[in-house]
Amino acid sequence: MTEVPAGFVVCIDNTDYQASLERHKIYKFLKDDDAAADGDLRIVDESGEDYLYSAERFVRIEVPSEVQKSLEVAL
Repeated sequence: MTEVPAGFVVCIDNTDYQASLERHKIYKFLKDDDAAADGDLRIVDESGEDYLYSAERFVRIEVPSEVQKSLEVAL
Protein backbone atom coordinates (compact mmCIF):
# COMPACT_ATOMS: atom_id res chain seq x y z
CA MET A 1 0.00 0.00 0.00
CA THR A 2 1.44 3.39 -1.02
CA GLU A 3 1.42 6.04 1.68
CA VAL A 4 -0.38 9.23 0.73
CA PRO A 5 1.51 12.45 1.36
CA ALA A 6 0.16 14.50 4.24
CA GLY A 7 1.04 17.69 2.42
CA PHE A 8 3.76 19.94 1.16
CA VAL A 9 6.38 22.11 2.80
CA VAL A 10 9.09 24.54 1.72
CA CYS A 11 12.57 24.11 3.16
CA ILE A 12 13.78 27.27 4.89
CA ASP A 13 16.90 25.85 6.56
CA ASN A 14 19.20 23.18 5.11
CA THR A 15 22.12 23.77 7.49
CA ASP A 16 24.17 20.56 7.76
CA TYR A 17 21.94 18.88 5.13
CA GLN A 18 22.97 20.60 1.87
CA ALA A 19 23.17 17.25 0.02
CA SER A 20 19.71 16.17 1.22
CA LEU A 21 17.71 19.39 1.26
CA GLU A 22 17.57 22.52 -0.90
CA ARG A 23 16.44 25.84 0.56
CA HIS A 24 13.26 27.23 -1.00
CA LYS A 25 12.36 23.87 -2.57
CA ILE A 26 8.95 22.23 -2.15
CA TYR A 27 8.99 18.79 -0.51
CA LYS A 28 6.32 16.21 0.21
CA PHE A 29 5.90 15.17 3.79
CA LEU A 30 4.27 11.96 4.93
CA LYS A 31 1.92 11.47 7.85
CA ASP A 32 3.88 10.25 10.87
CA ASP A 33 2.25 11.00 14.21
CA ASP A 34 5.20 9.71 16.24
CA ALA A 35 7.62 11.98 14.36
CA ALA A 36 5.27 14.96 14.75
CA ALA A 37 5.05 14.35 18.50
CA ASP A 38 8.84 14.70 18.60
CA GLY A 39 8.82 17.90 16.52
CA ASP A 40 9.92 16.19 13.31
CA LEU A 41 8.53 15.73 9.81
CA ARG A 42 8.98 12.70 7.55
CA ILE A 43 10.25 14.36 4.35
CA VAL A 44 10.83 12.78 0.95
CA ASP A 45 14.22 14.37 0.31
CA GLU A 46 16.65 14.62 -2.63
CA SER A 47 17.45 10.90 -2.37
CA GLY A 48 13.82 10.05 -3.11
CA GLU A 49 13.56 8.31 0.26
CA ASP A 50 11.76 9.59 3.34
CA TYR A 51 13.74 10.70 6.38
CA LEU A 52 13.01 12.58 9.57
CA TYR A 53 14.01 16.22 9.82
CA SER A 54 13.22 18.87 12.39
CA ALA A 55 9.91 20.54 11.55
CA GLU A 56 11.60 23.90 12.22
CA ARG A 57 13.43 23.53 8.89
CA PHE A 58 10.17 23.77 6.93
CA VAL A 59 7.04 25.85 6.44
CA ARG A 60 3.85 24.06 5.45
CA ILE A 61 2.11 25.33 2.34
CA GLU A 62 -1.37 24.78 0.93
CA VAL A 63 -1.59 24.30 -2.81
CA PRO A 64 -4.60 24.16 -5.14
CA SER A 65 -5.71 20.64 -6.10
CA GLU A 66 -4.43 21.05 -9.68
CA VAL A 67 -0.98 21.97 -8.38
CA GLN A 68 -1.07 19.14 -5.84
CA LYS A 69 -1.69 16.61 -8.62
CA SER A 70 1.24 18.03 -10.57
CA LEU A 71 3.52 17.97 -7.53
CA GLU A 72 2.58 14.37 -6.74
CA VAL A 73 3.98 13.35 -10.12
CA ALA A 74 7.00 15.67 -10.06
CA LEU A 75 8.23 15.04 -6.51
